[in-house]
Amino acid sequence: MRFMVMVRATKDSEAGVLPDEKILAEMGKFNEELVKAGALLAAEGLQASSKGARVRCSKGKITVTDGPFAEAKELVAGFWLIQAKSMDEAVEWARRVPFQEGEVEIRPLFELQDFPVDPAEKPDGWREKEEQFRAAPSARKPGTIRFMGLLKADKDTEAGVLPDEKLLAAMGAFFEEGVKSGVILSGEGLHPSSKGARIRYSGSKRTVIDGPFSETKELIAGYAIIQVKSREEATQWTKRFVTVDAPGRYHEESDCEIRQVFELEDFPVDPAEKPDGWRKVEQRLRDGGR
Repeated sequence: MRFMVMVRATKDSEAGVLPDEKILAEMGKFNEELVKAGALLAAEGLQASSKGARVRCSKGKITVTDGPFAEAKELVAGFWLIQAKSMDEAVEWARRVPFQEGEVEIRPLFELQDFPVDPAEKPDGWREKEEQFRAAPSARKPGTIRFMGLLKADKDTEAGVLPDEKLLAAMGAFFEEGVKSGVILSGEGLHPSSKGARIRYSGSKRTVIDGPFSETKELIAGYAIIQVKSREEATQWTKRFVTVDAPGRYHEESDCEIRQVFELEDFPVDPAEKPDGWRKVEQRLRDGGR
């Protein structure tokens, strides 16, 4: 099973305060433990919402709202994508995150087998395209920056209502175009929060809260990672995404938040860094050295 562990934003992360060398070293060590256990699939930090935007399609009308966004505690500041045998195992990994304070939310990802085969499916339809996409994701392009699109939940996604064949086919065609153009790097749907959990950190104390969670409009139902040359280009792709997504959603509304992903060069070199420290570990992870 695959799980997304989403880190909640704080006042510091929203103010653009970068983690110090000590925290980065601890996180690097934790990530190495995940790698050695064969659990880590991806891990990224997100820049403050002031560098992001929200794109909304409601009954055919598109609006774009630039960040920052006020509700810091509901924003996502980063994530891990891990694989584990069960939710309990994923929670145990999250307990080991070296945070002194803060909160993470764990949600299982949808797998292809979670979608019943529809009699209307075509042999070369969305399912086959999705299998191809997962087997051969796009490579990184020099000169691009990455953005994470965070699709907001609604009443239906939280109730576990699966998209119909029409929406899956339309979304499959959109993702196929995005992959062929080298823009879409990854994208997944998340199970409802009733199947998730949150962990709060306070010193050495860990408190686990099982879902579901009530603030539906701030929950995440899915995500995508794209690579583009600017935020404007990311916004244009997101406009197209919500236009495809909205007709099959509750009240024909689709909301997506786009956030820029941190790259290694965004972190100034600290004199206290060790040659074999967190930066080298992180570079090895990004180079696929698992």
